[in-house]
Amino acid sequence: MNTNESAATSYTTLRGDSVHELEIKRSRFITYLYRVETEAEARNRIAGLRKTHFDARHHCTAFILGPDRMTQRSNDDGEPSGTAGIPMLDALAKRDLPDQSHLSDTLAVVVRYFGGIKLGAGGLVRAYSEAVSSGLDHASLLRRQRLRIFTLPASHALAARYENELRAAGYQIEPTHWEADAALVHIGIPDTPEAAEELRVHVAALTAGAGELATATTRWVDLI
Repeated sequence: MNTNESAATSYTTLRGDSVHELEIKRSRFITYLYRVETEAEARNRIAGLRKTHFDARHHCTAFILGPDRMTQRSNDDGEPSGTAGIPMLDALAKRDLPDQSHLSDTLAVVVRYFGGIKLGAGGLVRAYSEAVSSGLDHASLLRRQRLRIFTLPASHALAARYENELRAAGYQIEPTHWEADAALVHIGIPDTPEAAEELRVHVAALTAGAGELATATTRWVDLI
């Protein structure tokens, strides 16, 4: 594996942005969830909400980025230390998902309008954790998967047949590269040793042992 590639080959993220509101002891907790891929993008989203909700007392934040979740940040934004950002981050990081995946590339911003009743440290921890968890309950999620793209050289006469038969077998067929005297069929598979071995066996049968697979690149895709 390329040393620049993540150890994870799949993870879960948001299908789209969402917003959900809770009222706890007269305080309004408005949770915004965004799909983001960079820290700069996350901070731009946060800055935008500060302008939209300029009259709110707090704009607490947490985000997790990357397939391996190497970037994790949180901010209490004026709430007592440890009562907002960290509970929000925990709600993202420890989210139970049915496929035992993990959540990433996700930003949570909880905008709080103070209702006049103090919640205490424990109450704030529960409120911010619940705000993010409830927001995720109402959000739509999807799985991302890293594909490894293999190339299969073929004559012009055989390339179309290889494409059709591989596609019929359930493989992801990327655009074929046509050269003057041959073609390169591109095949995308889940980036696992098992999937690679299965492809090699299939290609060997398809080409009567003449096909020689080579690795081209990898890319991340959303699974619909």
